[in-house]
Amino acid sequence: MAILETLIGIGLVVAGLFTLTLGAVHFFFPILLDFEQAIPKEGPSLKPFRLGPIRYATQRRDVHGIGWVMNHAASYVLVSIGLLEMAWWLWLPTPAGRLLSVWIAGWWFIRAASELYLGQRRGDWLILVGFASLGVLHLSAALLL
Repeated sequence: MAILETLIGIGLVVAGLFTLTLGAVHFFFPILLDFEQAIPKEGPSLKPFRLGPIRYATQRRDVHGIGWVMNHAASYVLVSIGLLEMAWWLWLPTPAGRLLSVWIAGWWFIRAASELYLGQRRGDWLILVGFASLGVLHLSAALLL
């Protein structure tokens, strides 16, 4: 069991470095993915947002801004998870730590499944498997450490 614990611990630290880097890059994805051209701020009107009694005249600037907001929110979560992963031994052995590890696993599984929104090319499947592996790592950590 000591070897398994060591491997999971090393895996969490490596995952932490990856996650921290991914989170830092995510802050700049709207620039790197050229949101300015992909989501033009000017152009034909968009369908209004409707949710029950709520009506909002959605503008292209709103959609462009939401792209930035979502990337910054994802960045915040990724950077937080990365820092937690790199210091796993401080929090994981606690009862709350196990729940947090399960939550992180769920986050990675959602991210993995969401890759299919981008397509079903070979690279999409490889990314899906990679993110699902991070979910399995965190689930294993919660159950075995």
